[in-house]
Amino acid sequence: MTTALSRRQLIAAGAALAAASATGVADARIAPSSLQPLIGPGYRPTDRDELGMWQQMQRVEEEVAGSNLLMKDAGLNRYLQGLIGKVGGPAARDMRIYLARIPEFNAVMFPTGFTVIFSGLLLRMRDEAQLAGVIAHESAHFLLKHQIRQYRDLRRKSDVLSFASMLGGIAGGAAGVYTGDLAQLAQLGTILTLLRYNRQLEAESDALGVRLIAEAGYAPLSMSETWEQLIGEIELSAKVRRKRPDRGYSIFSTHPAPRTRMVDLRASAAELTVPGRAYDRGRERYLAALSGIRPTLLDDQVKLNDAGATQYVIQSLAQDGWNGLLRFHEGESLRLRNSQKYHDRAALSYASAVAFPDAPADAWRWHGIYLMKAGRPAEGRTALQRYLSLAPNAPDAPFVRQMLVS
Repeated sequence: MTTALSRRQLIAAGAALAAASATGVADARIAPSSLQPLIGPGYRPTDRDELGMWQQMQRVEEEVAGSNLLMKDAGLNRYLQGLIGKVGGPAARDMRIYLARIPEFNAVMFPTGFTVIFSGLLLRMRDEAQLAGVIAHESAHFLLKHQIRQYRDLRRKSDVLSFASMLGGIAGGAAGVYTGDLAQLAQLGTILTLLRYNRQLEAESDALGVRLIAEAGYAPLSMSETWEQLIGEIELSAKVRRKRPDRGYSIFSTHPAPRTRMVDLRASAAELTVPGRAYDRGRERYLAALSGIRPTLLDDQVKLNDAGATQYVIQSLAQDGWNGLLRFHEGESLRLRNSQKYHDRAALSYASAVAFPDAPADAWRWHGIYLMKAGRPAEGRTALQRYLSLAPNAPDAPFVRQMLVS
């Protein structure tokens, strides 16, 4: 059955998937050198519990692979598959990776070695090293067999856990951006919510993950940087909304002690960092891989209407240099706040955007409109003419042409 569903509803369903990365930290930091992967190349389970779980997860992967939530950019998907090949440890060649268009931070590794990355995660990473850290953390859950360990623990505590019944009735949702396969996404999230990791397992995955990226030549500190950025985002989001810093649907709902994790990851990074060694950040490779979808990622973020989070994300990315794309979306976020104060600031952002060669066509449109409103018609007409030259077939092009002759 096709239904109309809000963006918030989709994110709420996506939050269930975030529970797969779940709760807390261990009481004491685990040394990265103390852990060894339990899964190697070509691994296949042999015991009954794990065989059953793998059979069910193969069905889940079939559903994921056919979902219209997935982004079909072939080059980007090859890039992501290559990255998990670098930091996936001894079982890297057997790992698969899927990119879902959901504008939230998250990535989750399923029990058979396939990962789903949310598009919002890609937007927030400043370079390849940071993304590698997230992927390595998720890979570590698989390498350490956390899913089957948690499953057995839950089975001992409950007589009602049944993967077959949980998987029964998975159905595709409404088609289209942000509404595709919502029922399916929620069902998969329910499965992994029941496999919520305890504090010990989460700390183990952090420790092995930072070791995996260090062994691959990436800066070990990048994992703690990611947490620092996420903490800043959630706090600014809460401040702007005048609420407590917990949105209830992001990774923070399943990781209640992010500052402690950040501190532990810094300590592990210091332990693994070799003085004088030049570590890879992969920023240029990362930007090149994302170049085709970055406008979409920023647009999706703005449309969440979470002004504080959007402000933080844009300013975080701008630490590596402003450009027309970032300034334009800064303007969009400000304009949507719909008060004169923010309209004035949006006008400045659009004016800044068009000074860059990569300014989107829409930046010229809004720059022109705000110039006209400010009583500067000649400059406004010039900006709107520039917009039409860049987007002559835009849906509003006839209206803009009418404005110019009136």
